[in-house]
Amino acid sequence: MKRKINQLVSDYNRGRIGRREFTKKMAVLAGATTASAGIISLAGSCTGKSGRENTELENGFITYPGHTGDVRAYLSVPDGKKKYPAVIIIHENRGLVPHIMDVNRRMAGEGFLALAPDALSPLGGTPEDDPDRGRTLIGQLDREDTVKDFVAAVKYLKTHPRSTGKVGCTGFCWGGGMTNQVAVNAPDLDAAAPYYGAQPDPAEVPKIKAPVMAHYAGDDARINAGIEAFEEALKKAGIEYQIFIYEGAKHAFNNDSNPDRYHPEAARLAWERTVQFFKEKLGEEK
Repeated sequence: MKRKINQLVSDYNRGRIGRREFTKKMAVLAGATTASAGIISLAGSCTGKSGRENTELENGFITYPGHTGDVRAYLSVPDGKKKYPAVIIIHENRGLVPHIMDVNRRMAGEGFLALAPDALSPLGGTPEDDPDRGRTLIGQLDREDTVKDFVAAVKYLKTHPRSTGKVGCTGFCWGGGMTNQVAVNAPDLDAAAPYYGAQPDPAEVPKIKAPVMAHYAGDDARINAGIEAFEEALKKAGIEYQIFIYEGAKHAFNNDSNPDRYHPEAARLAWERTVQFFKEKLGEEK
């Protein structure tokens, strides 16, 4: 029984099944829905609670047409027929791992159509059994092609039947840098919120049309070295922006699957600011 429960929780956390299916199967295993509630709550505490109580989500893998071909992505959206503003979630340098799928579900739980593309799609996708290999594969990607694959996600979400047509983008570490590149290369992007990501070339900053909210860790000298030039370029170009630095936090402070880096207070505050930013810039559901 314990093995089956652990496997079910693993399938839910990896996005292989949705919350509704998870609840039904757990009820059967536990013997009653009330008995399974505690286990469901435990799983929710591992994956992060949604911003809306009792929000049912539709989760699953899809493909969308990218520059390099079909791009595999994990999509999450509140259950029902309403349309929601969309947010692209860009993963760190190990690919589309369970943690990022969890972040995707959290964003959907806040009232968005959330899409987490797998940048490693051209190379066969993110390896499930070897995160370190994912990091090696990231280094083999063609940067320009990869940016175009993410820009294609903006186009895909603009016309998605469950989207209002407003699209934002956020990403973490490697994905933060890619979020900046999406902002530079997608003039129809409506908002960008990079987390501790490499800044774009200052000469390219004037191409940005979306408002920017950038989050940085206080203890991140390599990435933070680019903040001053980035801010100067944003000001000069007249781009709406906000920059937040979280003192005492390390690079990757939002990653709650990495205890050496995770900073709960910084992660919570940055998330609240990001969600509010997207609500203001992208609007509400229809």
